[in-house]
Amino acid sequence: MDYNESDFLQLSGIQHFVYCKRQWALIHIEQQWKENLHTVQGNIFHQNAHDGFLREKRGDTVITRGLPVFSKSLGINGVCDVVEFKKAQDGIHITGLNGSWVPVLVEYKKGKPKQNECDVLQLAAQAVCLEEMLVCTIEKGYIFYGETRHRTEVQIDEEIRDKLKKNYN
Repeated sequence: MDYNESDFLQLSGIQHFVYCKRQWALIHIEQQWKENLHTVQGNIFHQNAHDGFLREKRGDTVITRGLPVFSKSLGINGVCDVVEFKKAQDGIHITGLNGSWVPVLVEYKKGKPKQNECDVLQLAAQAVCLEEMLVCTIEKGYIFYGETRHRTEVQIDEEIRDKLKKNYN
């Protein structure tokens, strides 16, 4: 099912929805949101990750930040923190870049890994958005946790995709 763009929900809301449906409703429906120490720290943590004007090349990797994405099949839109395009023989063509490239998602979270899959499902939703936009397949991504200062690899397999569709559609 394809959603109308005017009905799209925010990609960032997936993490809220899976974590706590009441929190999601307060933020995204009732718009009852107040900044606190944790949200301010999170915003500061994300400043570089969301700076869409920062783009850099490191060897065979092009790093983009704050990349706007959407998915008609999920009815969502939002921004990917970081997408690293790695040069690869089996990649896709990216306008403005020579060669073939494989997109690698990196989602930034201020805290540490959670006991549930709310962060993983948000990353999977980003993958679905990029797959639709770039006509490719994304099999894995990463979540960088600020508290542990470590990237956690996440396999974006059929099980995760099914959970995403079941929880969010």
